Amino acid sequence: MLSGKQKRYLRGLASCEKSIFQIGKDALSDNLIEQVDHALEARELVKISVLKNSPADIEETAFDLARLTHSELVQVIGRTIVLYRTGRDPKILLP
Repeated sequence: MLSGKQKRYLRGLASCEKSIFQIGKDALSDNLIEQVDHALEARELVKISVLKNSPADIEETAFDLARLTHSELVQVIGRTIVLYRTGRDPKILLP
C-alpha cells in the first residue's frame, strides 16, 4: 500500500511521461492486461489513456486493471490512469 507522499512522488514522475497504452471500445481485453503486466515489470510506472469510445466507466476500469495486474492505482485524472508496481530490481526509489 502506497502512502500519500509516495503517490504524490509517483504522480510527479508520471506527469512527464506519455501514455503507452490506450483503452478503446474493447475495454479490458486479455491481451491488454498481459501487455500492461509486462510493461509494469519493465517500467514499474505505466500511464494509460482511456479513449472516448470506451464503453466502460473509467474509475471501474482503473480498479479492475490494478487488481488484474497486481499493481497500485496511483491516479485517475480525466481519461488517464497511472499504475505502479515495484519490480524485482526496483528502478524507482520511493521516498
